Amino acid sequence: MRARIRRRIRLGFFLLIVAMSPVARAVRPRWRPLLAGTVLTVTGFILRSGPGSIALLPGLMLLITAPLLPGLPAEDRGRYGQLKRELASYSTPAQRRDLEAMLDRYPDGITRELRAILATQGPRRWQA
Repeated sequence: MRARIRRRIRLGFFLLIVAMSPVARAVRPRWRPLLAGTVLTVTGFILRSGPGSIALLPGLMLLITAPLLPGLPAEDRGRYGQLKRELASYSTPAQRRDLEAMLDRYPDGITRELRAILATQGPRRWQA
């Protein structure tokens, strides 16, 4: 009996994850305003009888405007993923230093996307 209940719970969570993956893809470029709106709305709702209730209106405004933000087109997502994979090939510290030295020759406005990707990848340990 317990095994059947556990199996149904696991199956339910799996189906929930599969069903929510398109929603996650749609929310990906808009997660920051959604997070800020959720935090402000919950804070304003919890503190609605005090001075914290002033956070409710900005939170609701962020939640309403987040779906209106433009997302990345499919070709930009593909290009961004390919760029991340190519930059991941610079794995040794020497290769990373050479790449960063090359990027330092150009203004930050041109290399902003590359630097952001490199910052998310973080330093890697070289194993000999």
